[in-house]
Amino acid sequence: MAVSLREYRARIKSTESMKKITRAMELIAASRIIKAQQRAQAAAPYARELTRAVSAVATFSNVDHALTTEPENPRKAAVLIVTSDRGLAGAYSSSVIKEAERLTEKLKEEGKEVEVYISGRKGEAYFKFRQRPVVQSWSGFSDQPTYDVAHDIGETLIGAFLNDDDQAAAEGVPPGVDEVHVVYTRFRSMLVQEPTAVRLLPLEVVEGEEPPAEDELLPLYEFEPSPADVLDALLPRYVQSRIFFALLQAAASELAARQKAMKSATDNADELIKKYTRIANQARQAGITQEISEIVGGVNALADANAGSE
Repeated sequence: MAVSLREYRARIKSTESMKKITRAMELIAASRIIKAQQRAQAAAPYARELTRAVSAVATFSNVDHALTTEPENPRKAAVLIVTSDRGLAGAYSSSVIKEAERLTEKLKEEGKEVEVYISGRKGEAYFKFRQRPVVQSWSGFSDQPTYDVAHDIGETLIGAFLNDDDQAAAEGVPPGVDEVHVVYTRFRSMLVQEPTAVRLLPLEVVEGEEPPAEDELLPLYEFEPSPADVLDALLPRYVQSRIFFALLQAAASELAARQKAMKSATDNADELIKKYTRIANQARQAGITQEISEIVGGVNALADANAGSE
């Protein structure tokens, strides 16, 4: 009984240590969520004005740009999957991977070949374990993305979209794709994070769902040297800003999922400590009762022996 009691006390001690770790990770994730939300809010004005500028150029100029042209017979699609670099975030990465798998099946049913691009070590491990090909991957920034990373990803995806199959074969680079999709987790609230799939290319420039106010003055633009040159400069930045928005949303969602998972782990550790404490107390009481019974039995046996000798 004493050995069992020692085991329960050791389990209680290890669970308390684990509880301290999960509690610390919960607090760290909670503090970083605020910073992630602030970064997303700080990037919103730039993205909004860039969207309005691109929308103005696309609306007031009859220029057909390669990034906005719908292919007649799309045969190949690229899918960028935004996952996390670290675990302990509940079902965050698995949910976005499931959404990517659904999108992949849908594209294949439409007769399109799918090429996969990965952001985050969890996605890399998922595809590597299943020995499935990945064109390119990025990692090491999932909870704190930078615009430089979004710029790199954007250039890669734009290059894949603009590559001609014959030219790509001559240059020894991957052949071009007809569509580019992004699968990431949209941050709705601290309790709700929604896996989302959006088509990135060809571009559909939408300024917003809400109409402008009656007294709001819409911006006027002069295109110099030409609308085509302006689109050549603006559209890649527009793509990169949308990728950066997706990375920021995914970072906030990852931190929220990690905080929720660590809070659940802390609560479970509390329940486990209470359970082990109750069982240890029961074991200790059972040991005391057994010792008292042995003492009483010994006294009674001694008394019976003395009475027999008399």
